[in-house]
Amino acid sequence: MLKQLLFKLPRRSSIKSESFEDPSNDPNNGGIQRTTSLNSASPKPNAPKRTSSAVFPSSIIAGIEPLLPFKDAPTSEKMSLFISKLSLCCMVFDFTDPSKNTAEKDLKRLTLIELLDFIASGPPRFSEPAILSLCKMCSVNLFRVFPPNYRSVRGTSGGENEDDEPSFDPAWPHLQIVYDILLKFVTSSSVEAKVAKKYINHSFILRMLDLFESEDPRERECLKAIMHRIYGKFMVHRPFIRKSISNIFYRFVFETERHNGIAELLEIFGSVITGFALPLKEEHKIFLWRALIPLHKPKCLGVYFQQLSYCVTQFIEKDPKLASTVIRGLLKYWPITNSQKEVMFLGEIEEILETINMAEFQRVMVPLFWRIGCCVNSSHFQVAERALLLWNNDQIFNLIGQNRQVILPIIFPSLETNVQNHWNQSVLNLTLNVRNVFTEMDNMLFLACHAHFLEEQEKQISATEKRKEVWDQLENTASLRPISGNTTAVLDLKEQTKEYLTGSRSDTRKLQWES
Repeated sequence: MLKQLLFKLPRRSSIKSESFEDPSNDPNNGGIQRTTSLNSASPKPNAPKRTSSAVFPSSIIAGIEPLLPFKDAPTSEKMSLFISKLSLCCMVFDFTDPSKNTAEKDLKRLTLIELLDFIASGPPRFSEPAILSLCKMCSVNLFRVFPPNYRSVRGTSGGENEDDEPSFDPAWPHLQIVYDILLKFVTSSSVEAKVAKKYINHSFILRMLDLFESEDPRERECLKAIMHRIYGKFMVHRPFIRKSISNIFYRFVFETERHNGIAELLEIFGSVITGFALPLKEEHKIFLWRALIPLHKPKCLGVYFQQLSYCVTQFIEKDPKLASTVIRGLLKYWPITNSQKEVMFLGEIEEILETINMAEFQRVMVPLFWRIGCCVNSSHFQVAERALLLWNNDQIFNLIGQNRQVILPIIFPSLETNVQNHWNQSVLNLTLNVRNVFTEMDNMLFLACHAHFLEEQEKQISATEKRKEVWDQLENTASLRPISGNTTAVLDLKEQTKEYLTGSRSDTRKLQWES
């Protein structure tokens, strides 16, 4: 009997205290208990039923009925009604079964739309309890952990199957409205950043960044917009956001090579880089060298190459002296066996060379054009074509023309080898065009390089013939001295051959060997 009486007592104080907890205190779900059962969410099981009790438990915050429209509530009570509706929307339903809880899902969706319209209408100012309630509602609905097999779908393929159908979250009809509410809230002038930063804190931001693992591209687009707005509004969180995104890049490059949201995170950083003040801080240069340049290494580069190239270009536009640093980094991670990545690298090299100054170009032109020469000789016709098309760029053509004394001797052997041996007619025609360009540019230098090439070719032919003669003599000698009869003699013969090939013996001994 005593228990029944105690049960009927109102619990306003306990509910009020619960509603003002910081959602970031609990490590699980941001300090919020998720609910899937309607009965367990009711704070007063024996309370008198209201109009909405058949679908949702009634909220007793300020005695406001949560299903009351905002237009019917007095102005002084609208913020309390806003909190009540947010509490009502903290219920999470199972969307894998469309026939389950259909009435409750529809009512929650309508309530979310009503909340979105209220925030968009521009209320006077959001109180601290309202900010806390909204962060709590977003945490309950958005923050979730993706299963391990969900994360590894794109990682196992190495990003090669870019045309695979993305998987869509069945809860998107509700998630989309929650994301829209959060975006409107962050951009609203009614939100004071000094108050909101206590609830949109480091823990909240980390959970938001974790959601970029979602395979639903619609969700990643919403996250990108919201994270960009958070970065712009909460200046105190900017260093933390940059550091957290850098850690995601480090983990992706050096550990897992599995992440669905690298392209979106790079888009965020692309707009962030444009706002960097000059001169660039050492922190930003370290991020370029340790995070952006190593992002060229993974196999799935094609998924985010456009965004990555934009970020790198923004850095060079901010500080042109970084051009040589970037080119050295690209040469360090240059793909040797992946022709598609090689074509991407050549495209990025062309973009960098369009903005580079002469001093920075001269620092890297020797290793750069040695690598371009290797690309010109590539048996993959797309790689060879892309390398030869660099001469069609006027800026690059001028750089080469002013430094032809260094560049032509490096690139000439590759051009001549292509003219003699390349199988693709298009590559052959482009090679002849580049060859003619150098002839018109400096005919004397061209003739000198051609003579040097022929001389080196003769030396190689002579060395090849000598090496073949030595091996022929070795085979003949071995056939005359069976292993079973004289093992020591054969070993001595091998040692003499090794010394001859390495050039360590004197000319007299070589003559004795040849005789």
